[in-house]
Amino acid sequence: MARELPTSPDASPGAAHPRAADPTTRVFTVPNLLSLLRLAGVPLFLWLLLGPRADGWALVVVMVGGATDWLDGKLARLLDQYSALGALLDPAADRLYILAALVALAVRDVVPWWAVVVLIGRDLLLGACLPVLRMRGFGPFRITYLGKSATFLLLYAFPFLLVGAGASAVAPVARPLGYAFAIWGTGLYLYSGALYLAQFVLALTGRGPAQDVPPGGVAPSDTRGGRAAGGR
Repeated sequence: MARELPTSPDASPGAAHPRAADPTTRVFTVPNLLSLLRLAGVPLFLWLLLGPRADGWALVVVMVGGATDWLDGKLARLLDQYSALGALLDPAADRLYILAALVALAVRDVVPWWAVVVLIGRDLLLGACLPVLRMRGFGPFRITYLGKSATFLLLYAFPFLLVGAGASAVAPVARPLGYAFAIWGTGLYLYSGALYLAQFVLALTGRGPAQDVPPGGVAPSDTRGGRAAGGR
């Protein structure tokens, strides 16, 4: 419950007290601006890979994005600037970077198209569950450490795959590392998707409140947790 603002001593006992605005509804926060910066880097990243094929600059964009991903979470806790918008922007930026990298690497014949279809299909399937959850009074999936780890593995795989696809002296070393990260990341990504689907079924079959759903599951619709509910 939001705390009531102080009132003057002569205010009548029955008067309605104004309430402080819910801080999780804030939009213009430092973490949110950093997340928007990450999102703005996605089309630049894709263009660098498919246009001039400037892989070095594309890697710089990914590293800047990774740095802002770490920094916005730290600042959200340090400045107490959690927000519902931030809880959506963080995973959205991760998904878009993965999508852009997958499409670019498939176009350049670095990864097979079937892998692109499988990974994107996983996200589309989970995305289709969200409107159903909302109609039942639940919020979005709570991001688990397993799902976040899968995302990190995939994001780490792409730079190695890019370097491995080149003709530099480190390409023979980068290539197996890239495929190792990609294989483990894909496996964990699909496994975490299966866990989210299991939690979706549990929520729809009456397991109800968050405490009755397995850890990392679906939470009742409540934005007060802000980014904490979104895995920040």
